[in-house]
Amino acid sequence: MSIAATLPALVQSFFMDRLMQQRQASPHTIASYRDTFRLLLQYAQQRLGKSPTSLTVPDLDTPLLGAFLEHLERDRKNSARSRNVRLAAIHSFFGYVALHAPEHSAVAQRVLAMPSKRYSRCPIAFLSAVEVDALLAAPDLATWSGRRDRALLMLAVQTGLRAAELTGLHCEDIVLGAGAHVRCEGKGRKRRCTPLRKDTVRVLRDWLRERGGQPSDPLFPTTRGTALSHDALQDLLNKHLAVARRRCPSLARKRVTPHVLRHTLAMDLLHHGAGQTVIALWLGHESPETTAIYLHADMQLKERALAATTAKKTSVPRFRPRDRLLDFLKGL
Repeated sequence: MSIAATLPALVQSFFMDRLMQQRQASPHTIASYRDTFRLLLQYAQQRLGKSPTSLTVPDLDTPLLGAFLEHLERDRKNSARSRNVRLAAIHSFFGYVALHAPEHSAVAQRVLAMPSKRYSRCPIAFLSAVEVDALLAAPDLATWSGRRDRALLMLAVQTGLRAAELTGLHCEDIVLGAGAHVRCEGKGRKRRCTPLRKDTVRVLRDWLRERGGQPSDPLFPTTRGTALSHDALQDLLNKHLAVARRRCPSLARKRVTPHVLRHTLAMDLLHHGAGQTVIALWLGHESPETTAIYLHADMQLKERALAATTAKKTSVPRFRPRDRLLDFLKGL
């Protein structure tokens, strides 16, 4: 390759050449990879006592990377899924290193052989209708931020948009009138339109009138007029959950994130008879198979299936004590 195969040069080339020019990765992907390398280089600096610009490719061998991944879980309290996301970014970089800096191919192959961590898949969390009503009633409508938050939460619950899709909306993305819908750009740069209910249309129309601004301005801005960050969205949600939990105690047992609101919409569609294909189209999933997680989580569906079955007529065997000799041998 034309540039010196130092770690700083490889990292810069990886982001500028591979991600931005060749792959044309989305801003969300670039931000995720950027955060991974910031965490990794800061960890390596503390562990090795070398500045990030002084680090070499062999410094990032499997012992240090394994310790870094353990640090993410143990000290930063990341889940196994978050750990695997960081490892995927590291794998992508070392795949690039193997091609463009063959003198480091031995290190690259060892890193690429590091496996993802397996984890238990817990049932998805979602809110009941009573819990949704309590959350939507929480914002203080006497304030500007309360009216903004009520419109945002209604849109999130009714459309199931991802957090990044919500914070990335512009005023022009809301289309009111006949066939009212919201336009968004999801994963893989796929654009989709999601229809809006009449009650959501009324709230959004009032909010847009109060919001003002240009078509390209953020739909849900901060007090400074900028788009909400992911952390700001979670803080907003936490603030209103604290109020909603006083009215609906069942919310106290749930950890609610913007993605839980997405799951809530999917479960509501499922309960109203929508099929997997419709839910996949609504949520912007790549494949209808992705929506199978909602079938597993739907206890009402399982209960209806159980009610449709009949109890089998089986005889209950008479208890007989086990053989004393076998009991003796088992006890040795």
